[in-house]
Amino acid sequence: MQTVKDTVNSVTESVQQATSGASKEANKNVAKDSDASLSTRATAAKDAVGDKADESKHDAKSEAYSQKAQS
Repeated sequence: MQTVKDTVNSVTESVQQATSGASKEANKNVAKDSDASLSTRATAAKDAVGDKADESKHDAKSEAYSQKAQS
């Protein structure tokens, strides 16, 4: 039963990782957009950094759950 939970948690974390990655890329594009205001670009850059941290966190959690499920 725990293996099933760990597998589900691993998949959930992988989905959240992908979502954070997509958000990071979108924010990077806004930060590079010369038509956007400076404050919009700065906020997008800050958000991209936060998304990268979230992406890394979800990747680590997914890997940990995956390893635990295989044990």
